[in-house]
Amino acid sequence: MERANRKTKIGVVSSDKMEKSRVILIERYVKHPLYKKYVKKTSKFMAHDEANDSHEGDTVRIMETRPLSARKRWRIVEILERAK
Repeated sequence: MERANRKTKIGVVSSDKMEKSRVILIERYVKHPLYKKYVKKTSKFMAHDEANDSHEGDTVRIMETRPLSARKRWRIVEILERAK
């Protein structure tokens, strides 16, 4: 039996104050149903960072995984861009 492809998302690290955990902020644009204007929506995800090498402002790719704690269901796969 083959495992289904896991979801991936790209976002920015907004908090690195925890050990081996990061808060990832993901922005997307959604069209308002009545006014047809595009509105910026943000989602926050807790992600596991085993090596502790991502820092605030870094752009990262996260992947869905099994529950690692009460709020952590994602892990950092790679760091796409370091903060300036």
